[in-house]
Amino acid sequence: MSEERRQQQRLEISRHAVRLFREQGVAATSGEQIAKVAGVSERTLWRHFHTKESCVEPLLTKTIDAFQDVLRSWPPELELAEHLRQAYTLVPESSQTDVEAVLQIIRMTHDEPTLRALYLVLRERAEPTFVDVLAERLGAPREALEVRMLAAAVSAALREATDELVVLTADGVDPDVLAEHRERLADALRSITSAPIGPRRQGSR
Repeated sequence: MSEERRQQQRLEISRHAVRLFREQGVAATSGEQIAKVAGVSERTLWRHFHTKESCVEPLLTKTIDAFQDVLRSWPPELELAEHLRQAYTLVPESSQTDVEAVLQIIRMTHDEPTLRALYLVLRERAEPTFVDVLAERLGAPREALEVRMLAAAVSAALREATDELVVLTADGVDPDVLAEHRERLADALRSITSAPIGPRRQGSR
């Protein structure tokens, strides 16, 4: 199986797992059920995922990767907030169904400790990207306290803005609400420092 097909199969399993978790709860859903509705063997399921809860990882990763990609593509001449307004999408190149599934997973993390732990671990894995990008932008070592505090603040702003979006979309996902999420996240990132995170400093690496 090619890597592309493997990733696609993981994503398909993830979609089915989220639907079952939503319909009958995480505790009442078994790996056997997920495998059956996904049209794969249990052996294949456990080859891809080490627990039933980890089946949500491919969908969650899509939204976390989206923010990392925006940071990596941040042009030198723009403030971060402005770049976000132009480039950030919660789940890029995805169907409405996938957007709703991602928000449903995050909604479930509020009541399911195992899913919450997985979600926070995935976010923590993204923080080195935040550190690297901000260190270059500020012309400072990645070990600098200024850089690490700013990266943590960016991560917290993203988490809180996404949690707010989950509440606002409880009755359904609306494009205007997603656009407002992007605006509020951009505003939050401007407010976490006394000045905007602006164009690259002179002499930065």
